[in-house]
Amino acid sequence: MREYLIPVCTRHDSLKTGFELGSEKLVIIGQERLKMEAKANGPSVNAGRVMDGPTNPMVTPLLTDLYQFTMAYAYWKAGKHNDRAVFDLYFRKNPFGGEFTVFAGLEECIKLIANFKLTEEEISFICETLPGSCEEGFVKYLRNIDCSDVEVYAISEGTVVFPKVPLLRVEGPVAVVQLLETPVLNLVNFASLVATNAARHRLVAGKSKMLLEFGLRRAQGPDGAISASKYCYIGGFDATSNVAAGRLFGIPLRGTHSHAFVSSFMSPDEILERSLHRSDGSSTCEDFVSLVQSWLSKIQWSKALGNSVGETNQSELAAFTSYALAFPNNFLALVDTYDVMRSGVPNFCAVALALNDLGYKSVGIRLDSGDLAYLSGEARKIFQIIEKEFGLPGFGKTSITASNDLNEETLDALNKQGHEVDCYGIGTYLVTCYAQAALGCVFKLVEINNQPRIKLSEDVSKVSIPCKKRCYRLYGREGYSLVDIMTGENEPCPKVGERILCRHPFNESKRAYVVPQRVEELLKCYWPGKSGKVREELPALKDIRDHCIKQLEQMRPDHIRRLNPTPYKVSVSAKLYDFIHFLWLNEAPVGELQ
Repeated sequence: MREYLIPVCTRHDSLKTGFELGSEKLVIIGQERLKMEAKANGPSVNAGRVMDGPTNPMVTPLLTDLYQFTMAYAYWKAGKHNDRAVFDLYFRKNPFGGEFTVFAGLEECIKLIANFKLTEEEISFICETLPGSCEEGFVKYLRNIDCSDVEVYAISEGTVVFPKVPLLRVEGPVAVVQLLETPVLNLVNFASLVATNAARHRLVAGKSKMLLEFGLRRAQGPDGAISASKYCYIGGFDATSNVAAGRLFGIPLRGTHSHAFVSSFMSPDEILERSLHRSDGSSTCEDFVSLVQSWLSKIQWSKALGNSVGETNQSELAAFTSYALAFPNNFLALVDTYDVMRSGVPNFCAVALALNDLGYKSVGIRLDSGDLAYLSGEARKIFQIIEKEFGLPGFGKTSITASNDLNEETLDALNKQGHEVDCYGIGTYLVTCYAQAALGCVFKLVEINNQPRIKLSEDVSKVSIPCKKRCYRLYGREGYSLVDIMTGENEPCPKVGERILCRHPFNESKRAYVVPQRVEELLKCYWPGKSGKVREELPALKDIRDHCIKQLEQMRPDHIRRLNPTPYKVSVSAKLYDFIHFLWLNEAPVGELQ
């Protein structure tokens, strides 16, 4: 079934919103089919409620590569379609030249699996598309496909992860699991990449700074924008400008006005409604515009400012005044439309001081161009002088937001120069993952019918780690994680205080003993299928974000630093190491020299 987060609109067709994408068939669902598919797919999130479908209704069983269906047909023809297979989803290299990745996209994967069912129209299209004839028996098989016999084990979303360690382990009938490969990779690849990018920006900015995601207009289409807003929030951003994402996911929204708003005003005479109630409602200022002008005059004649403030742009002052009248509790001004120090900052201060007279506290200013380090420092000096000159406690700490094509390098440079920015609005480089186009997750068969399988390559980094595995994170005395270790499914769990040999999967000389002070098993059951196992609940988005932040705090600083980070150790047990190399030799053909 597909039950989507955007409801069907009852308004005129041209006003439909969200991800309907012009297709009524994606959103109108019969109640009988809902009940049928809920029963077929097994566990639901809560008793009596079927799990919602993926956020984007384009995420269907057809969001896959053609060869997944050609393989499914070939499996069916060979009578192998129900063979029990185990696949690992993992990546081979951390992105952005770093040594860590944030895992994201799990919730959308589980929603896809919970609602995985082909419609008659989709089945007809598949049969028309497949090369050659499509037998009726295969059509019947497609009608009955769901994920009721699939099991999914995954690392918790928001966890810091590393190459080779399975993010998801998917078990089930081989044909069904192969049909899941492409959509699951699609849902994890970008999600983890952009969450990692957000986390890297958070680490450079520091804990005390507010980070705002402003990437909607530059993102790769609507889905890229919605996904980026969601996963930037997981990676540590505080809010987004994307209203749709705010509605869908409950992400805090932030935004004020643009340069167009400022330049649309010609003079204060355009402001018709000039009155403003005091914040406590006790009285009304009948001419707020005049109050602003009187404060601007005081600032211009201030000896503390050295008479440095001359004539300011009156159209800009009119725009600020108008915006303050509309949002007296949330006044934040974009101050670089004309001249930051000669006009924007003084005009902001005049409006902010007038608001202060009526019991309101302004939010701050936004800088969208120029030398951000210098301008933020000069603006801070003015705020501090005004606080002292006019006896306004806290005015010196007025918030300064910076935007203008910011990225990791810009934030790092600002830190080195010294600045007074409190908040960053980051867009293009964040949501497009400009520094790296893709993460490169793969989905590899590691076992079929209880027989371990391995994928070999002349490139050792592409050799897969066979068999169904358990994965653990071992922590040291200082509370930091030391190493991730993979073991065979039936091997005993590493124990606290007991020494264990950790081996590099492919380099025999790289090995170390570890005495863990804490052991964390990484893979948990998020979709039990028919196994009867207890299923992990999908956490709220805020909880995933909190988990991500906590995870980064548990990493040793040298593993997550921006420049020359120390590689994190990923290992296998001695027993699994021996088995990998036994299978490798067994499967690799022996050459012959002549």
